[in-house]
Amino acid sequence: MFLAWLDQVGSQGDGLHLVGDMIDFWFEWKHVVPKGAVRLLGRIADMVDGGLDVHWHLGNHDMWTKGYLADELGVHVHTDPIVVEHAGFRCLVGHGDGLGPGDRKYKALKRIFRHPGAQWAYSRLHPNFAFALGAMLSRDSRAAGEEAEAQYDGPEGEWLHHYCKDVLSQETYDAFIFGHRHLPLDLEVVSHDGLRKARYLNCGDWIQHRTFVTLDEKGTQLRHWT
Repeated sequence: MFLAWLDQVGSQGDGLHLVGDMIDFWFEWKHVVPKGAVRLLGRIADMVDGGLDVHWHLGNHDMWTKGYLADELGVHVHTDPIVVEHAGFRCLVGHGDGLGPGDRKYKALKRIFRHPGAQWAYSRLHPNFAFALGAMLSRDSRAAGEEAEAQYDGPEGEWLHHYCKDVLSQETYDAFIFGHRHLPLDLEVVSHDGLRKARYLNCGDWIQHRTFVTLDEKGTQLRHWT
């Protein structure tokens, strides 16, 4: 189903941003990459070959790439949010993990996960064992956060909304587009001084919601694929 959606957007749009966690667990060794996801990776490579500008924003489940995705697929790989300007609109786009207040435990873990020394040490493990361990921890992490991800307590409970508000107070944006939250959201953002307004849109996830965000001459829109 997701591949069918890719075919649709690939034929209608001129750019595609994949905002992270496209693969449940990804790690690259010097001569080995994880088994699976062949149809997904092949379809993305075909889209790039067809002229589509594809950006892969690394999430907390697929951050350990050392050039394979960019070299083999031809995508633009991003580790941090980037500014996207299209049709007269200025947006900040990224995965969204580790941004805003709170979640100190994950922020500490993220620093470890991104550390070259930690990645080097993990790469010394045999791929069979390392991938099984990583996939298990990824599944456990997703299961542990499933209930919290489904809960919405209003804008004040959304740490990414707080992050957008802080950024908007310093710079002008029309929209902030993130993933990670796994809950589709479209919220107004107002700067601290009340002088700037924007939208915070979360793409949600594909497994439960099949939601995505479009950006065209009309602006940003949260949509559901049926």
